[in-house]
Amino acid sequence: MPHFTVVPVKDQAQSSYDSLEGINWVDYRDTGQDYPDHQDTVSSDGHGNHKEDSPFLNSADAAGKKNDFYDRNLALFEEELDIRPKVSSLLSRLVNYTNITQGAKEHEEEESAEASRRKTPKSPNMGTLMGVYLPCLQNIFGVILFLRLTWIVGMAGIIQSLLIVLMCCSCTMLTAISMSAIATNGVVPAGGAYFMISRSLGPEFGGAVGLCFYLGTTFASAMYILGAIEIFLKYLVPQAAIFHATDPHGSDSAMLNNMRVYGSICLSLMAVVVFVGVKYVNKLASLFLACVIISIVSIYAGAIKSMTHPPEFPICMLGNRTLVRDRFDVCAKTVTQGNITVASQLWDRFCLPGNMSTAQCDDYFIQNNVTEIQGIPGLSSGIIRDNMWGNYMQKGEILEKAGLLSVDAHSAMENFIMYVSADIATSFTLLVGIFFPSATGIMAGSNRSGDLRDAQKSIPVGTILAITTTSLVYISSVVLFGSCIEGVVLRDKFGDAVRKNLVVGTLSWPSPWVIVIGSFFSTIGAGLQSLTGAPRLLQAIAKDNIIPFLRVFGHGKNNGEPTWALLLTGLIAELGILIASLDMVAPILSMFFLMCYLFVNLACAVQTLLRTPNWRPRFKYYHWALSFLGMSMCLALMFISSWYYAIVAMGIAGMIYKYIEYQGAEKEWGDGIRGLSLSAARYALLRLEVGPPHTKNWRPQLLVLLKLDEDLHVKYPRLLTFASQLKAGKGLTIVGSVIQGNFLDSFGEMQAAEQAIKNMMEIERVKGFCQVVVASKVREGVVHLIQSCGLGGMKHNTVVMGWPYGWRQSEDPRAWKTFINTVRCTTAAHLALMVPKNVSFYPSNHERFTDGNIDVWWIVHDGGMLMLLPFLLKQHKVWRKCRMRIFTVAQMDDNSIQMKKDLATFLYQLRIEAEVEVVEMHDSDISAYTYERTLMMEQRSQMLRQMRLSSAERQREVFNCFSCNLQAQLVKDRHSLVRMGSLYSDEEEEVVEAPPEKVQMTWTREKCEAERRNRNNAPENFRELMSLKPDQSNVRRMHTAVKLNEVIVNRSHDARLVLLNMPGPPRNTDGDENYMEFLEVLTEGLERVLLVRGGGREVITIYS
Repeated sequence: MPHFTVVPVKDQAQSSYDSLEGINWVDYRDTGQDYPDHQDTVSSDGHGNHKEDSPFLNSADAAGKKNDFYDRNLALFEEELDIRPKVSSLLSRLVNYTNITQGAKEHEEEESAEASRRKTPKSPNMGTLMGVYLPCLQNIFGVILFLRLTWIVGMAGIIQSLLIVLMCCSCTMLTAISMSAIATNGVVPAGGAYFMISRSLGPEFGGAVGLCFYLGTTFASAMYILGAIEIFLKYLVPQAAIFHATDPHGSDSAMLNNMRVYGSICLSLMAVVVFVGVKYVNKLASLFLACVIISIVSIYAGAIKSMTHPPEFPICMLGNRTLVRDRFDVCAKTVTQGNITVASQLWDRFCLPGNMSTAQCDDYFIQNNVTEIQGIPGLSSGIIRDNMWGNYMQKGEILEKAGLLSVDAHSAMENFIMYVSADIATSFTLLVGIFFPSATGIMAGSNRSGDLRDAQKSIPVGTILAITTTSLVYISSVVLFGSCIEGVVLRDKFGDAVRKNLVVGTLSWPSPWVIVIGSFFSTIGAGLQSLTGAPRLLQAIAKDNIIPFLRVFGHGKNNGEPTWALLLTGLIAELGILIASLDMVAPILSMFFLMCYLFVNLACAVQTLLRTPNWRPRFKYYHWALSFLGMSMCLALMFISSWYYAIVAMGIAGMIYKYIEYQGAEKEWGDGIRGLSLSAARYALLRLEVGPPHTKNWRPQLLVLLKLDEDLHVKYPRLLTFASQLKAGKGLTIVGSVIQGNFLDSFGEMQAAEQAIKNMMEIERVKGFCQVVVASKVREGVVHLIQSCGLGGMKHNTVVMGWPYGWRQSEDPRAWKTFINTVRCTTAAHLALMVPKNVSFYPSNHERFTDGNIDVWWIVHDGGMLMLLPFLLKQHKVWRKCRMRIFTVAQMDDNSIQMKKDLATFLYQLRIEAEVEVVEMHDSDISAYTYERTLMMEQRSQMLRQMRLSSAERQREVFNCFSCNLQAQLVKDRHSLVRMGSLYSDEEEEVVEAPPEKVQMTWTREKCEAERRNRNNAPENFRELMSLKPDQSNVRRMHTAVKLNEVIVNRSHDARLVLLNMPGPPRNTDGDENYMEFLEVLTEGLERVLLVRGGGREVITIYS
């Protein structure tokens, strides 16, 4: 334990410091007693999402105690104390913090509303013995020990039975070690395995394993009820059977029907008890535990007594076959009555009644002798040698004792009911599945963590001691049973050879009824405990809100009793009751418990290997290798006991996992899977840094630039639709946007924009990342995104941006200047560029093109982008049925026939199916239309420049009105000057920083007259505009655009999508506006166009 020393700090110069600060000092000491106690570990955020309370930060309390912040010793931290508590406040809250939840105690108190108002929840005061050890013993010891362990020893033999016990107990011990590490790594509220796994492995694993644990607990209640009914109908009150066999071979089905009827009645009564109040179950728990302990002690007492005085339970054998003892009175063929020898009841069973003739008797009966052997030879008899090895049997096989003389003869089928036979086929794997439930129940301590005085100490010690105790009891019981009881009796599941007595009861002392009654009440108690725990586990899962369809089961009665969860638990348990066979239900719940234990071990191993900073368990005796061994044993036991049940259980868990992943509420619990993903991502990113991807692995990693409107809504959501169709969930997609402003002022707006984009990405099913930046200029923000998005080798290689619609009609050139600047930046960064034009006409993800073409106009080589993009689009269901056509342009000196052959060969080697066409473009004179179109373009550009200049001059006139005849001094603030500067230069130009406070502008009469003359010359400027002659280079470019557009519209006017090379922007920025016009002319008359520029590298290859 660390030691702390508190040293008081004396203020030697209080008055002088106070006078220097200019304040009157007041001592606002924090006594640490004004904070309310936090009684619940689970609270709500107002949206139904529950989260764990924390005692560390409480801004509400801090605001309410503002006076504390003016402590003279903490004046330096005044600003921080608004959001961060003082250490004294923190420690005070930690002392008063409790992790008690609405558990059994609170439910009892809530039974009385008045009492609950007066009482405060008691502090946890249970120790290791009462809180963990004894509850674990009660949950681990159960029906299998009393009803099936002797049968398992008889079938598997002592050696293999010890192996079964060792495997199961080792698995639970390793799981307990892992669980102890997790349980001691911080406060564990009530919730047990579900809470530990979900907070360690995330909501997906937590929900899947939590439901598996719930199903296991529910089927366990069904198993305990079936065990109790089996004891009731077989050993307590056999006369209570409703259904009886009408033929010798129908006894099994009659017994199963009786089990179903009585099991359903018992389940209903138990559910009513649990519904009325859990306090009755808790009060009876001690009684049920006492029954278990007394029953086990009686077994040991009987085994010790058998050394000298073995109990009298004779077994009647016919040859080497075991006979059902309750079907006759004397174990002999004949009996002497007076001096007359008469046929016994046994003779009458095998022969015709009243006839001593052997002619009408069963052959096997006549040729073999009837003998009687001791059923319980005792500890010192040496029977252990006969029971050492296994003796597995098939269904219907008669129990035989090796070593007894027997003549093999025919036996009639109607006499089969006289023999003790196997009711099911047995094997080692089947016995593992049946025995494993007797090793479960190790979570009882962690489920009660809210009631423990020191959970981090009690859970490991109590659980490991309980497993050790039960393992020793099981191992010693196997040896004792094999040493004391005859082999055929051990293999007799229902005690038919010992007059329908419970086999383990024949060994007990002082009477078999001790075991019968004790096991009956212990199984009833275990069933009640399971019916109490399972609904609360389901309620905890439902309240976590990770599985939407389970939300209704989070509600219950006013006192928190899970009514709806209890109803569902009863219905599922009824399914187990209808199976009606203890041997068939046991492997089912084994699967679910093994699945739960597997993930407990996985959680511990992952946390240990990741070495997360928060992984600091107080329990130190764990290792990742032990966790992996436990995980491997769980997996092996699942497939050993029943491979088909294992596949079904894993399938159920997998479906729940995927359901939570896609439909469930998103939770961030700091789980280990997130840490594992982070480590894997780091490793992969470091591997990607080795070099650029090979051409074979190249795919477009997109940076989608979105524009937001004034309400922060995505202006063109079809850009995201196009990105999702192109990517189909593969590769990297980053969606970026720019907010103009100052980061400190616009941070909230940035977060809102980011959330809006994420919502739209979810709607459009775009799997990727979102990044919003705040910049003073949109152009700078776009450049930041292009430069900085991505991490390491996971960076974008393609930029997708929208077309600046309405740029012709706008007097503001910022939009298209930003567009062209982005084109230049992507070219400089060697990134590919895609510009979907008329993107609002692009198909949604719900549309399907049943026919049509995707036309590629391959004019210049761009690394293969134009061939790769249609192939990727056709992978999506929207474009799948479209055909691909590739057009290329041939000049006069090109051999178009050879070009078509070469292009077809190239596409064949690329494994791309497409039609190939070569379009010949003949040299022709420049048409008058082209000349006129170029002239209009240049006149428009000149006119817009004049209009912007005139607008600036009109603004300048503001100053002329006040300063023609006198000298004026104008004082403008900084923001007015910046706004004025933006009128002279567009947003993309650098704005000169305004002078600090005042600006003096002096106007003279000469300056006034000069300004008026410049304004009067405006009509002459417009006359010059009308006489303008077009530039010849612009005419050539316009000619190319017009001719290409004519050819493209002629061939591809009905195409679903047209892809063509995007010309590069001019090197001289003076021609930017003309460049926009060229692109408009090139794409005129086409519905959907995708302009593509390559990134300067090959993206497609003919090699494998």
